[in-house]
Amino acid sequence: MAQGGSMVSVRTYFAAGALFLLACGCSGNASPGMTASAQVVEEKWTKGDIIYQNPLSPETDMAGWRMEGPGQTAFQNGWMQMWSPDEAGHHVFWMPETLPDSFIAEWDAQALKTDAGLVIVFFAAKGIHGEDIFDASLAPRDGTFTQYTNGDIRSYHISYYANAAHNPARGHANLRKNNTFSLLQQGEPGIAATDTRINHIRLVKHKNHIQLSINGRTVIDYTDDMPVVDGIDTGPPLQDGKLGFRQMQWTKFQYRDLKIWALEE
Repeated sequence: MAQGGSMVSVRTYFAAGALFLLACGCSGNASPGMTASAQVVEEKWTKGDIIYQNPLSPETDMAGWRMEGPGQTAFQNGWMQMWSPDEAGHHVFWMPETLPDSFIAEWDAQALKTDAGLVIVFFAAKGIHGEDIFDASLAPRDGTFTQYTNGDIRSYHISYYANAAHNPARGHANLRKNNTFSLLQQGEPGIAATDTRINHIRLVKHKNHIQLSINGRTVIDYTDDMPVVDGIDTGPPLQDGKLGFRQMQWTKFQYRDLKIWALEE
């Protein structure tokens, strides 16, 4: 493994089985706030070239990743642990590569403490004028949430573990679009507040269609084709951009085996 993960060109094909949810007779997009189970999902994703892979351990594999905020990492038994010492503040850890408009990303995640915490994945993150999020012209960021949700970068984000100190055991996953912090979908339950198992996360972005599953269970399924949400124009669907892992200050999680594929059209 090259430092900082590797961009490779191994051809891999995978035909995922069709995913079905209980509801029927529905098609297209759910209105904002509708749960993922209110939609019929019949998708077959085919993995193309693997474009990034990183076991996320040891530390040398994280070269080029950028931490924003008072986050700390440690590496043990093939895992990257992440937390904020003394629960000092929220933090975001960004991968260096820009991902395309369509991709499949998979990784494992596990809670190491369950008294409080919240875990988010940001993706399709770019400056409001198309800049790379690390462009020097953008305002500095230090993990403060509003810098990401109402600042000078745009992104999608999904909260898939929601047990914040001020809102314990929220349960359901949320998909939001920034920089308007617009709730696109209230999804199914994510990782449970007291769950300490290893969970396999799968994020699919097919242009404006977004899915996230946990251990094969779909918790978010949304097509971004309604730009006006709650009277706010969120703009066109987001395309390419950076991916990052965010945690609130109380969180201690560990991650491993990040793999990202292009999507076959």
